[in-house]
Amino acid sequence: MPAPVPLPRTRFILPFTTHILNPFTLLFVHRLPGFAIISHRGRKSGVIHRTPMNVFRDGGDYLFALTYGSDVQWVKNVMAAGEADLRVGDKTIHLTDPQLFVDPQRRLMPLPVRLLLGVMRLSEFLRMRVRSAHPVE
Repeated sequence: MPAPVPLPRTRFILPFTTHILNPFTLLFVHRLPGFAIISHRGRKSGVIHRTPMNVFRDGGDYLFALTYGSDVQWVKNVMAAGEADLRVGDKTIHLTDPQLFVDPQRRLMPLPVRLLLGVMRLSEFLRMRVRSAHPVE
């Protein structure tokens, strides 16, 4: 049985981020390098939610460092639906096949990000693939 993953050190600011920071950053974050907005359907409500995220590329895949761990609502929604839309700049990309994984060495992250995530004690990630059809515009 694998050892439990420690909670990231940033977990304590989750309420502030969810209720104050996210609504503000949704206005512009998708235009910043390395950031995007992930749209996901609530698994109970069916409502579409939008969450600003840091996003990284690994070949054709998109990687999300789970700053608050995998036990947050947006991750649960994406895992339940098996898909989400990602707004990067003016493009919307349909992502599928969400896969959670743990990487304590953060090998897929650029070196400066890897170091910062290490300080944050972050080791959980989500990988999603671009749907094989054309992106949604």
